[in-house]
Amino acid sequence: MFGEVVVAALCVAVAVASWRNGVVTTSFAAAGDVPGFDATRYVAPWLVLAAFLVVVAGVIVIDAAARTIRAATARSSARD
Repeated sequence: MFGEVVVAALCVAVAVASWRNGVVTTSFAAAGDVPGFDATRYVAPWLVLAAFLVVVAGVIVIDAAARTIRAATARSSARD
């Protein structure tokens, strides 16, 4: 079960890195009468990967919690 939590944490860490790669900001300097501005571009494959990894991490955490509760219930039932 400890391994599942580690894998979930790794999925979240990679999701954060993926999300940061998915948002690209480009700054344009002013030129003559045209003012400078910042343009933000979203790179879909990186954002989809980040969303997928968050979903996988969530499923892993839910599975780990269910296994823990099931094991605790089985232990308490065996004592009775």
